[in-house]
Amino acid sequence: MPECAGRIDEYVDGDETRFRASRLVQDAVVRNLQTLAESSQRLTDAIKASEPDVPWRAISGFRNILVHDYLAIDVDAVWLVVDQELPRLHAALQRMATRLQVE
Repeated sequence: MPECAGRIDEYVDGDETRFRASRLVQDAVVRNLQTLAESSQRLTDAIKASEPDVPWRAISGFRNILVHDYLAIDVDAVWLVVDQELPRLHAALQRMATRLQVE
């Protein structure tokens, strides 16, 4: 999951214009969001509980939209997720990985 978030960061580099200018970048971002969200469904409840502020159900719901409504994906909504939600999720994933390494 952290790798997917990192790839998205690499693809857009915080630049909305870069994201909007390329369907290739948009597709890559959507694919990595899909993979990230799919992977989140495989985390145990105990691991998810270690980051209670992460909206795990919303991530799962977003995955369903990405998978089932692919031709109707709202690029504005994807950008909002990338710009506003992904940094917090990435930080949470890094904390989770650190805790798992310590255990």
